[in-house]
Amino acid sequence: MAKLYFHYSTMNAGKSTILLQASHNYQERGMQTYLLTARFDTRAGEGRIASRIGFGDAADTFSPEDDLFEMLETRQKSGPCACVFIDEAQFLTKAQVWDLARVVDDLNLPIMCYGLRVDFRGELFPGSAALLALSDEMREVRTICFCGKKATMVVRQDQDGNVLKEGAQVQIGGNETYVSLCRKHWREAVED
Repeated sequence: MAKLYFHYSTMNAGKSTILLQASHNYQERGMQTYLLTARFDTRAGEGRIASRIGFGDAADTFSPEDDLFEMLETRQKSGPCACVFIDEAQFLTKAQVWDLARVVDDLNLPIMCYGLRVDFRGELFPGSAALLALSDEMREVRTICFCGKKATMVVRQDQDGNVLKEGAQVQIGGNETYVSLCRKHWREAVED
């Protein structure tokens, strides 16, 4: 029985590494996987999922206007597919998460989504909110704050290391832009 999975965390927890390892495990056993990532996140190159520790693989991309049910139905018709892996799942729309639920229910194709739960303001991303509501299984990927406690929040910094409290929800960046913190240290950083 196929399921919709949501693996969530903050920045720098290893979500992409886990995704790539899981896909590799399928492929090592002779099963094909299908990888997707957000079209506008080109930090690793266009149509590529990569981890900070050097692993990477080619992926197709999605943008907010894409019909993922149609895209995955077409992929399934083109040949065997054991599992779909989606990186940067926080950038899915609510409608796209419903598309994924339909793929699982109607096409019996398992889907593993990996993404951020909250943004730098402590607010859910729309895609993450929909995944939290609709996923069959959710798994937290843990990382730590500088104090050693579990990091559950993230701050956005400018080029001088100043914490930003306002701005667009989506700004692509890595270690130079985002820092994962526990709630206590996030509150201190944003002066809450």
